[in-house]
Amino acid sequence: MSSTPGSPMSDGDPERNLRSEAVTSPAPDMEPFEDESELFGADPESDARTLNEEEEDGEELFGDNMEADYRPMPALDRFDPDNLDDEDYENISQTDRAAAEAAMRRRDREEGILNRRGDLELIYEDSDEEEAPRRKRQRAEKAAAGELDEAEAIESIENLEDTKGHSIKEWVSMLGPRTEIANRFKSFLRNYVNSKGHYLYKERIRRMCETNRSSFVVEFPILASKEQVLAFFLPDAPFEMLTIFDEVATQLVLSIFPSYNRVSKDIHVRISELPLVEDLRTFRPSYVIFIHYYYYHYCRKIHLNQLVRTTGVVTATTGVLPQLSVVKYDCNRCGYVLGPFVQSQNSEVKPGSCPECQSNGPFMINMEQTVYRNYQKITLQESPSRVPAGRIPRSKDCIMLADLCDRCKPGDEIDVTGIYTNNYDGSLNTEQGQKHKVRGDINVLICGDPGTAKSQFLKYVEKIAPRAVFTTGQGASAVGLTAYVKRSPATREWTLEAGALVLADQGVCLIDEFDKMNDQDRTSIHEAMEQQSISISKAGIVTSLQARCSVIAASNPIGGRYDASMTFSENVNLSEPILSRFDVLCVVRDEVDPMQDKHLAEFVVASHIKHHPSKTNQKEKEMPVDPSLGDVEPIPQELLKKYIVYAKENVHPKLQRMDQDKVAKMYSQLRQESLATGSLPITVRHIESMIRMAEANARIHLRDYVQEDDVNMAIRMMLESFVETQKYSVMKSMRNAFQKYLSFKKDNSELLFYILRQMALDQLTYIRCVQGPDASVVEINEKDLIDRARLIDIHDVKPFYESQIFKSNNYIYDARRKMILQTVPEAATPEN
Repeated sequence: MSSTPGSPMSDGDPERNLRSEAVTSPAPDMEPFEDESELFGADPESDARTLNEEEEDGEELFGDNMEADYRPMPALDRFDPDNLDDEDYENISQTDRAAAEAAMRRRDREEGILNRRGDLELIYEDSDEEEAPRRKRQRAEKAAAGELDEAEAIESIENLEDTKGHSIKEWVSMLGPRTEIANRFKSFLRNYVNSKGHYLYKERIRRMCETNRSSFVVEFPILASKEQVLAFFLPDAPFEMLTIFDEVATQLVLSIFPSYNRVSKDIHVRISELPLVEDLRTFRPSYVIFIHYYYYHYCRKIHLNQLVRTTGVVTATTGVLPQLSVVKYDCNRCGYVLGPFVQSQNSEVKPGSCPECQSNGPFMINMEQTVYRNYQKITLQESPSRVPAGRIPRSKDCIMLADLCDRCKPGDEIDVTGIYTNNYDGSLNTEQGQKHKVRGDINVLICGDPGTAKSQFLKYVEKIAPRAVFTTGQGASAVGLTAYVKRSPATREWTLEAGALVLADQGVCLIDEFDKMNDQDRTSIHEAMEQQSISISKAGIVTSLQARCSVIAASNPIGGRYDASMTFSENVNLSEPILSRFDVLCVVRDEVDPMQDKHLAEFVVASHIKHHPSKTNQKEKEMPVDPSLGDVEPIPQELLKKYIVYAKENVHPKLQRMDQDKVAKMYSQLRQESLATGSLPITVRHIESMIRMAEANARIHLRDYVQEDDVNMAIRMMLESFVETQKYSVMKSMRNAFQKYLSFKKDNSELLFYILRQMALDQLTYIRCVQGPDASVVEINEKDLIDRARLIDIHDVKPFYESQIFKSNNYIYDARRKMILQTVPEAATPEN
């Protein structure tokens, strides 16, 4: 080492020279360094002596025969000629060198080995043990300073695909796996390089921000090739995974463009090129909510809560509408503002109680501070090329959110990727449709001969019904029965006026002379009689009115008299659709029966006498009483009206204990008889009619459950209605076939009286044909009555002879002759 005369090295002291060498600047034109040994209190002379001792006592690495280690040894110097590179390489140009270095840098970026710490870990096996304490110390220092991120606080998970017994949804929702997924996806977005050497997703994010959009696309095959675990988790837990992806994308965009949150608060990741494409026709009914493509269609059960993909043609679109995103509520009691509440895609989040006044509401939405997002509804239909021959193309509703609104127009064929879920309201925060209601009121049609008090039946019901509207078919039209539109004289606007069926809501609508209505007017009440609603679409008014009422109609037969040789449908001028809407068909016939005619005449005369002004104070006990009532006391009308109101409002029978097999068997038998006789057709509505009558019988007895007796009574009423509508030739055989159902809850005396009455009428007709109209005594053999009684399982007729109904109808039993005698009134002649 050379020195100048004026330098400190010119001194001859070796220790001084050594100390100067340690503090002198390496460059001659720079100032010498400050002697640090003086600052720390070290002795320069002691340090120099220590250094000289170490040099003298050190181990000698090279011996005298060092070159002997490199002598030739033919036995050991054996090399594989395939691994020897004996070629001569020429000097490469600077361009080729730059290209090679660029290729190596691209390889290093793809393999992710640019981290110097990663290089050390690859070279030294013990680097993990040496670096682990240092990393822990650095994290502890950052945590103490409050600078440690949540992602840095969690150890990385190498085997992320090992869910440790948890489901994928549970696994990706945990903090550790969630953070690892976020870190891997962030690394994927930052470091993925395409075949051209460009950072693909960084460029997409830059172009997204240039156009002020809020989403960018990630191809599923690319994600699967670089991050297989993320691609494996994505189809099975799309909600959780895409939420993480959106959070990572938002953080990455804000790290590059810190002010971009003024343009868009949230950044969304769209997944495209899913390998499996499903056809719309293969889906089953349910909702499908797509990630920012929200879509309602038919889907299989295996696709529930999974990522699916389908294609179709847009046939209709709506306008862009607002949807709740972040909601705040106002407490109506204290005015405190609650929230914000982030609305999820599965349910609507509402406050439970007010933290200020501890009340449970009510709460109102704060319109000023509530944040909305856009959504649009479109209709997606199968592509014409995918529809099988002879099939109708299926169409589904689709709801798109955020920046996907107005991205397509009718006629476009789109590819939709999203999540299939069973969210019934489609995340629209509204109820979709209403429950279907089944009619619970019973409709009755009375058809009979003139003078059989059909109108009196309707008038009596009008008096005892809590709410009743009486009208006639001749004086009512279609709009008079349903509803009509008229212009208000005050406001000059179109208003709705209710008809008879609407006014009778939750009551009874009574229609007399039902056969006098024309077919068009009768057709207008079809909806009201079955669905119990009336739809109006006139003068710009589109609405539906309630008509929840029973319809009791009276009709006259064709020609004025009911012909027993024809069926019910042949006797009335009514169509089958209107007849099937009546639960009960009552046939009232004016038959010639001397005893019944006598009782009827006495009742009418007594009624006139009772209500005559001069006889109003006469005691009721002096008035004649119907002998068929026996000792039964009539119920006053006011009490009966109150009883009906109480039963209808407070009793709601349930069908848990109902015998379903019996109803099904009866329906099957009635169908067969209907086809065999060609009479009134039996439809599924008659099953509902039996159920309604069973409920009505249980309600009138104030029972909470429908019992077997109620079902049997409903079957009896249905059979009585069905048998009475048959031809006379078929009626008797059908009564014998269904006798066990028709005799339910009937007294034996009543059944025997019905049989004896029919036998007496037949015998009276015969003897008057033989002896003339003066014959008034009818004789019936007891054996004939017993034989007829055994057909209905009645074997003892002795109590019948002592009953009130037997004596009141002028029957006398002659025990000696075994004959039953009846004296009937003589036929009217000019002499008497």
